Amino acid sequence: MYHRRSFIQFVAGCGLVGMTRLIAAVRGDEAMYVGGTMNAVPEKTEGHLSTSNETFAEFVAKKGKFTIPYKGITSLEYGQKAGRRLGVALAVSPIALFSKKRRHYLTVAFADEKGEKQGAVFEIAKGKVRSVAGILEARSGKKIDFESEEARKHFEGK
Repeated sequence: MYHRRSFIQFVAGCGLVGMTRLIAAVRGDEAMYVGGTMNAVPEKTEGHLSTSNETFAEFVAKKGKFTIPYKGITSLEYGQKAGRRLGVALAVSPIALFSKKRRHYLTVAFADEKGEKQGAVFEIAKGKVRSVAGILEARSGKKIDFESEEARKHFEGK
């Protein structure tokens, strides 16, 4: 009886940890390729979006990589999605339901090296989204569009 209850608690705990990770936003230097037309990387793949090269940005993940030539960028759009912290509320405290998490998305439309139209949506960590977007904007010469006025205010820190 005791072992069965311990096993059930262990399984439930693992499920909550896994669920929390699934709904958690990307952190630190991470980015996630949410989706788009790039076949080199599966949708919802976490990796690193590097802007250190002077001519292209590169998304690198364990499952693959692709580049975005700055001169090929045709549009940039920033958006965000706010949601409740349900996983944390279930795992830790119901008080977490009163706080919101924000996910930061950057959509990049571009022509690849072959001139074919492509698109990629990235979720970028809160601390990196402004710098990554700023570099893409500066190197491509394209202004960032915002999905809403609220997204613009949040991005600009107002």
